[in-house]
Amino acid sequence: MTRQRIEIKKIANTAARQVTFSKRRRGLFKKAHELSTLCDAEIALIVFSATGKLFKYSSTSMRQVIERRRLQSERIDGLEGAPSVELQLESATHSVLSKEIAEKTQELRQLRGEDLHGLNLDQLKQLEKLVQGGLSQISETKGAELKEENLILKQQVEKLPLVVKGQPSEPFPHLHKSGDPPPPPQGYNTSDISLTLGLPFPS
Repeated sequence: MTRQRIEIKKIANTAARQVTFSKRRRGLFKKAHELSTLCDAEIALIVFSATGKLFKYSSTSMRQVIERRRLQSERIDGLEGAPSVELQLESATHSVLSKEIAEKTQELRQLRGEDLHGLNLDQLKQLEKLVQGGLSQISETKGAELKEENLILKQQVEKLPLVVKGQPSEPFPHLHKSGDPPPPPQGYNTSDISLTLGLPFPS
């Protein structure tokens, strides 16, 4: 015959409720004792009845278990309230970056001639070196850019063909051997030269 399952709800009858409380309490304390013995667990139970009567069970010392629970709660609350390692690292990194940005901003203002009051002689000399170094770097960069532009322009000029009116374009028509007179342009009549200079026309 199967045991009837009891519905878990408040027992309306006061006498039946008291009997059930007494049985269940003894069973709960018995299970706590078994758990402590079998598993070497430290257990403390505190139970108040509906009439306000106190029942307690402890495998060791009730005060010791309660104190241990209090210390454990404080440690957990402290860990929950403290910032995590990642948050602490992020905060430290943010602080360092903010300091570096402030220093670089101040240095930039001083390079522009601002906020120079309060600087001693060594700091002014260091600032002068920074300005001179910056100007030198700008000059070198500008010179390199101009040199590159001149090279590109020269290459473009060399690629342009030399064109003489009435003649086909040749790569370098002005070049001739050293010591030889330059050849007359193609299609040019040498008799025009003789007539122009008043010389006898060759037969």
